[in-house]
Amino acid sequence: MDFSIASILMLDGATNGAIYALLALATVLVFAITRVIFIPQGEFVTFGALTLALLQMGKVPGTVWLLLALALIAAAQDIAGALRRGVPLDRTVPAAARTLAVPIVVAALTWWAAPLQLPLLIQSLLTLAIVTPLGPLVYRLAYEKLADATVLVLLIVSVGTHFALTGLGLVFFGAEGFRNPSFWDARFSVGALSLSGQALIIFLVSIALILALFLFFERSLRGKALRATAVNRLGARLMGISTTGAGRLSFGLAAFMGALSGLLIGPTTTLFYDSGFLIGLKGFVAAIFGGLASYPAAAIGALFVGLLESFGSFYASAFKEVIVFTVIIPVLLWRSFQHGHADEEE
Repeated sequence: MDFSIASILMLDGATNGAIYALLALATVLVFAITRVIFIPQGEFVTFGALTLALLQMGKVPGTVWLLLALALIAAAQDIAGALRRGVPLDRTVPAAARTLAVPIVVAALTWWAAPLQLPLLIQSLLTLAIVTPLGPLVYRLAYEKLADATVLVLLIVSVGTHFALTGLGLVFFGAEGFRNPSFWDARFSVGALSLSGQALIIFLVSIALILALFLFFERSLRGKALRATAVNRLGARLMGISTTGAGRLSFGLAAFMGALSGLLIGPTTTLFYDSGFLIGLKGFVAAIFGGLASYPAAAIGALFVGLLESFGSFYASAFKEVIVFTVIIPVLLWRSFQHGHADEEE
């Protein structure tokens, strides 16, 4: 291998690593706040990419129907729970209306805009508006009632949610794959190294989002509330912070980051309804490098995973997935020996 090939592999690995970094940060965020190992994170990636693909074809994506269905179930659940507690109906209906407001507006906008085949950027923003609200709704319906359950119970729920969303993806998008158009078709050459405009967009958007998250957690009141919930759920609750609201917000951010990742990688590879599992799993491997707690370590781990995958595909393309997932074993052993074992309640 000469330097030019190594440079190409490093660029490819860094590009993939930028995507894995977003997924790793989303995984760490959700786990730190809710203790949920969010296996369905990859489904938001495929939902984002394939929703945009259907909008490109002038069709209304099935994710719109999923959004409306989840919102209706959540609103009905809220009304039924309020009535059981004896809450007056005039106080219950406005809350249910707020739950339905955003999904209905997004669905109406999608039905109007889909046949028009608007510019790619507008369709991308519409895709984010469709997929992002799915995160809080999934949390409300699948996890919220089990917020105080053990990590194992939450993991089992995550596995079930993953299979449910994967099956719905097959129903909505079919078994065929889709590849989206590039956001920027330019190409830049530096010696033997060629950088595409899409790769540059991936780097810039990933860096901008990471910086935005840093500022959100450091400067905003909601960000500080999420940090407090991650440090001590009970203490945050005693200080008046809604851990339920924190959980919904964390899932909303995770859905946004997943959908954005799908939009970024959609032009670089063909995605199928079940492609998100492997992509999300690589983000999870990167998150393990940070012990599901450290954001910088997770980002560095994502870059390492991307480089390992790139060089592994060059030397042994048939075993590149095996190489990536095998790396998690020594990391887990090292963390196990370093931190020992403790009861969950501690």
